[in-house]
Amino acid sequence: MIAALFPSNVVIALLVCVAAAAATMIGGLSVFTAQKQNPRMLAFGLAFAGGAMVYISLVEIFWKSLSSFSEIMPDKAAYTHATIAFFGGVAMLVLIDRLIPNPHNKLTEPGDESRSHLKRVGLLAALAITVHNFPEGMATFFAALEDPVLGVSLAFAIAVHNIPEGVSIAIPVYYATRDKKLTLFACFISAIAEPIGALIGYLVLSQFLSPYVFGSVFGLIAGAMVFLAMDELLPTAKRYSSGHDAVYGMVIGMAVIALSLVLFR
Repeated sequence: MIAALFPSNVVIALLVCVAAAAATMIGGLSVFTAQKQNPRMLAFGLAFAGGAMVYISLVEIFWKSLSSFSEIMPDKAAYTHATIAFFGGVAMLVLIDRLIPNPHNKLTEPGDESRSHLKRVGLLAALAITVHNFPEGMATFFAALEDPVLGVSLAFAIAVHNIPEGVSIAIPVYYATRDKKLTLFACFISAIAEPIGALIGYLVLSQFLSPYVFGSVFGLIAGAMVFLAMDELLPTAKRYSSGHDAVYGMVIGMAVIALSLVLFR
């Protein structure tokens, strides 16, 4: 049915987005089976995702923005527009974070907190992360729409980032209610925000797609992803790391994304 409504490239981009979003459910499911969270593994994974996002945003997505603008204007003007779009993406995430702060809950089993408080914390975390996931969904979708290799690479980084997000939602809800269905439902609501954000972005912009629109969208994506990595992923990774775990994870994340872009270009 979806294939009948949308062109094949749109369906593929949407599926890439759905795959990245599904990682939130993996994080939620891990709460039921994990005996103990591994802080060093968490730090490495977050730093890996952060490094991958920074690298792909600055090395590929920003230059996609510049390339799109260069199709319709001189080089200096194109660079200026791409730069403005980049910092527009940063400003967009700052505004969202100001209006609805993204919770940075400890990803460990809660202690003596009351169950009603834990349930409220978990559901508020799900709401906050859901709002933050809308631009992530648009980022993955438009990257995959323009360049499938770029889209898959970005989706991989976002998927790694979504796993601990699922954990941060699931832990307070599950330990407050012991209700697996409610816990997974909270994770699902957060996950589904990414493909919904992608569809909304496409439906709003599909009639206006042009080099200028693509340039603006890619600039916004690059800025938003860099801010996300610097504000959320890397600081949290450093908090849970031991020694140089976070730095190693960041560098390896950059290297893996760089290698994927080289091999599949």
